[in-house]
Amino acid sequence: MPEVNLVQHWKTPSSKPYLTSDKVHIWYANLDLSVQETEELNRILSQDEKEKANRFRFEEHRRRFIVARGSLRQLLANYLNISPENIQFEYSDRGKPSLSNHYNPDNLNFNVSHSHNLALYAFTHQNRVGIDLEYLLRRSNDTVQIARRFFAPPEYEFISSLEENRQQELFLHIWTIKEAYLKATGEGLSGSLDGTQVFFADDKPIGLAAVAGNSQQAADWLVHSFNPAPNFIATVAVENKYNSIQQENIRFWTIK
Repeated sequence: MPEVNLVQHWKTPSSKPYLTSDKVHIWYANLDLSVQETEELNRILSQDEKEKANRFRFEEHRRRFIVARGSLRQLLANYLNISPENIQFEYSDRGKPSLSNHYNPDNLNFNVSHSHNLALYAFTHQNRVGIDLEYLLRRSNDTVQIARRFFAPPEYEFISSLEENRQQELFLHIWTIKEAYLKATGEGLSGSLDGTQVFFADDKPIGLAAVAGNSQQAADWLVHSFNPAPNFIATVAVENKYNSIQQENIRFWTIK
């Protein structure tokens, strides 16, 4: 099974990147910042975000939450040209955050995923977007059993046919495709993992084959998997009904 390409072109922008409706911006952030940098980000969080941070049992998890949420506020502030403290979120009944319409006249969509010490942020105009990030070295002895329970039969059969040392990598690759799509639609893990089916080319998971048996619904989405850093795998899923967004229009940026 060929490996997913490692992103070699994370760029630090010299000026604010301009997001058009035919592009996707993906930002990379290291969540392990200094105490001073973390506290600076903590100052721009809302009161409920600070309270949530303080509920984490371990200090490491508290700091990473603060950095992840503070970085999101900074990125959104740059796109919206407002102060990060003034950003207001709304939440779906399944907990997916979005921007208050009052602050979002251009329909900026975003999604966030973090794992271990990294976070990824995806941004689009007009189109729904989801992103999922997984740490490849998080070991599990139940990979095949989880696949049998939650994946479509062909996906489970493919995973179980591999050597043990490749099963988790393929499992997480398929998982990120499904999860990115389900996060974009707002369903999250309450959605149908087995109903969101992945297709393969040259024994490699490529994209969505069908959603609830509907191949046309799957064709309306651009799905791109990549390795943001060694030992991580990620997938972004973007609604693309009119094929206006091409894979080469995905831009990869890193926060300074």
